[in-house]
Amino acid sequence: MEEKQSPERLDEELTFLGREVRQPVRKLETFPNKHPGRRYTVTLVCPEFTCVCPLTGQPDFATITIRYIPDRRILESKSLKLYLWSYRNEGTFHEHVTNQILDDLVKALDPIYCQVVGAFNVRGGISITVEATYEREGERRTAQPS
Repeated sequence: MEEKQSPERLDEELTFLGREVRQPVRKLETFPNKHPGRRYTVTLVCPEFTCVCPLTGQPDFATITIRYIPDRRILESKSLKLYLWSYRNEGTFHEHVTNQILDDLVKALDPIYCQVVGAFNVRGGISITVEATYEREGERRTAQPS
């Protein structure tokens, strides 16, 4: 059965959409999936992710790619932008931040499948790509993320 959502209720759930926000916020907002029985993949590519090295304070730049198969909730993209922006001045290692983003997405979405890929730009002659994946136990993935 399709979950009905009134515009007033969406306004209560989506506090960033349609509003000016000038500060980063570490909150991921979601809205109901109107096709919960269908297996499909949502891909979000964020080419302007920034954090800083926790030891040197030098900036790190990355493209964050998120692929997920939703169940009942869909990720609202403005909240994702603000969430990723919240890492701009945070000192964190590439491996940790990629896994933290995955953990936060899984908590917010309860997806069937989710993958976060952090493709960090070259710094010191080395580029690092971190792939973190979650798959709900007992679920068989039928949509294949590319």
